[in-house]
Amino acid sequence: MKKSLLVIGLALTAFAASTVFAQDRAGTNAAPELQIPVGAKYTATAGADNAFVTGVDAIYWNPAGLDMEKSVGGALFSYRQYIAGMSISYLAVGSRFGNFGSLALSLRSFNIGTIDVTTENQPDGNGQQIKPTFFIGGLTYSRKLTDRISVGATANLIEESFGNVSASAVGFDFGVQYEDLVGIPGLGLGVAVKNVGTEMQYHGSGMYVQATIPNAGIGLSYYEVQAASFQLPSTIDIGLGYKKPLDANNSLQVMGDFENNNFGIDEYRGGVEYDYMNSFAIRAGYLFSQTGAALSSNAGTVALDEGWSFGAGIDLKKMTGLGLAFDYAYVPERYFGANSLFDIHIAF
Repeated sequence: MKKSLLVIGLALTAFAASTVFAQDRAGTNAAPELQIPVGAKYTATAGADNAFVTGVDAIYWNPAGLDMEKSVGGALFSYRQYIAGMSISYLAVGSRFGNFGSLALSLRSFNIGTIDVTTENQPDGNGQQIKPTFFIGGLTYSRKLTDRISVGATANLIEESFGNVSASAVGFDFGVQYEDLVGIPGLGLGVAVKNVGTEMQYHGSGMYVQATIPNAGIGLSYYEVQAASFQLPSTIDIGLGYKKPLDANNSLQVMGDFENNNFGIDEYRGGVEYDYMNSFAIRAGYLFSQTGAALSSNAGTVALDEGWSFGAGIDLKKMTGLGLAFDYAYVPERYFGANSLFDIHIAF
């Protein structure tokens, strides 16, 4: 049964990967917010920890890691100060249900602020304002097939609206994790295919314009402008990681990840984490593009920041018995103020 489930999981991942590679390599994609990482713990390592990410943190990076969590369940609230005064709030809750596996719900909301409404006749604004709403809700399922192999999948509902127009889509993520790869303790492999789904197209009353058809005997009428549809920003990530205990209290983890981006240049990530007594961790990461230009896993395919990321975390469980942890990440920016991410983890 486990072997059959493993074959199914690998087949789904391979199918999704083939879909990604079959598409065009460059172009304009929909829902760029899907590529903005959430969660300080793994953003600090530039998202290189594809092989070992676990618990509700894994929902964004690799859904296979959800059932790899040692605790029965957990919750995560994360807040990110993004560029140009924007912010991102993220909430995820998950639990293990015996041999069935683990389920989790997640919610991402983007606070973009207000935007002045401009028209052809009033390019400086007509006194009105709109507030865009970007929302992503997800359902994740993950199951360990053996003590070393786990598979997972996420279904995301993506909603965007501003003014009197809106668009929606459904996207899917698939992932596999393999610990102690080829019998080497501490060596892990992670593969994740993300954002494979339907296209997005804007509709609504805001797409209607007034016009008169000359010589047709028709007066002033409303006509709908047909917006173009765009695909989601599909990616495939392949990561390797190695955990090395230095002694009874200290451990070191190094990791690397390659991301093939369907609508942009490929990216490479590297990261390192030092952990003391499973209670205090220091993290750093770097991301660069295939062309060598510094990029960020926190900016999608746009070279907004310097490529570096840093962070630290503290877990109170071993010291106080409380299933509570805090993480912070710092991402320097090239053109805007640096990003700060704050996490609160609850284990139960």
